[in-house]
Amino acid sequence: MTGPAIEDLLREVMPQVLGALVRRFGQFEGCEDAVQEAGLAASVQWPAQGVPVNPRGWLMTVASRRLIDEVRSESARRERESAQVADVVVEVPDTDDTLLLLFLCCHPVLTAASQTALTLRAVGGLTTAEIARAFLVPEATVAARISRAKQRIRAAGGPFPVRDMAERLPVVLHVLYLIFNEGYTASSGSSLERADLAGEAIRLARLVHAQLPSDGEVTGLLALMLLTHARRRARTTAGGDLVPLESQDRTGWDRALIEEGLALAKGSLGAPELGPYQLQAAIAATHADAATAAETNWRQVYALYLILERIAPNPMVTLNRAVALAEVDGPRAGLALLAGLDGDERMAGHHRLLSVRAHLLEKAGDSAAARELYRRAARATASLAEQRYLESRAHRLRP
Repeated sequence: MTGPAIEDLLREVMPQVLGALVRRFGQFEGCEDAVQEAGLAASVQWPAQGVPVNPRGWLMTVASRRLIDEVRSESARRERESAQVADVVVEVPDTDDTLLLLFLCCHPVLTAASQTALTLRAVGGLTTAEIARAFLVPEATVAARISRAKQRIRAAGGPFPVRDMAERLPVVLHVLYLIFNEGYTASSGSSLERADLAGEAIRLARLVHAQLPSDGEVTGLLALMLLTHARRRARTTAGGDLVPLESQDRTGWDRALIEEGLALAKGSLGAPELGPYQLQAAIAATHADAATAAETNWRQVYALYLILERIAPNPMVTLNRAVALAEVDGPRAGLALLAGLDGDERMAGHHRLLSVRAHLLEKAGDSAAARELYRRAARATASLAEQRYLESRAHRLRP
């Protein structure tokens, strides 16, 4: 087995081992450290000695020994020998506690940033350095977040398995939504996206959906991710420049993901209650159903945003509703709706508000005002790909 294949295997199996150890020993911080050490040992030994017949059992054995050594004494931990570890027999449970581990990482005592970092480390199998690179923050910052998160979970106590899964589910879905959004449209850096981060969010969403297939919001979130991710290849040029939705070559969309996403989106709407992820999935499905941008059912998109705004008020929803309204009733109608966001502190100077207003002004024929707003939007975003796109729009409108 090649090095990359071993890395993929470890990323899949390590969360299962961590979940089993936490269930057995009840201490998240120590178990997580032990599993990380076992994973490091595997990444060194397996390429040279071969992957064991039972990789999960091997990791369980090594991690358990590491954990027991740590409990006994620091000196015993340093003196352990890998040859002896291989002979230790540890019972490997048949159950997979990865989902419970995900819920544990989304403990309500943690901030969203800590929940995200801990989820990617413990459940996603990413290293601290990989998480830091994904979010373009110093590695020390991520390490500190993870350390504080583990300490706060230990201080808060609480049983494992998690007893309040139903109450914690919205937090879990929000964390996965944040991870996917950062992967699909990076908030900063030279690349428009980080496909590995978006892919990890989809993997975890599939995991949750496999256990909770009848939950409408879980199904809706997975559908939303798949339908959005299906457009990935058409979103940029060969040089990495952004291509807006209306200009994308739809033959480049991933039809398999779209078909799966459409089926899930349709199924999610049959749930007893309607939530924001189901509605966003329905909007994404409406775009996916259109063979061309001109065939988009904008009235349906607008109606869905109107419902979404009522059940989950958010300035970004209003922003998107203004775009849909402009397609239905003209750019001036969209601009009038945007005016209501001017007093919202969360949107003050936000590049998306500036760019949407510029787009509508351009469609309304006010090129000078649009050009200035495109330039302001370019200065307001940390994404180099978005900067290039917005500058190009401004340049096109030069006198």
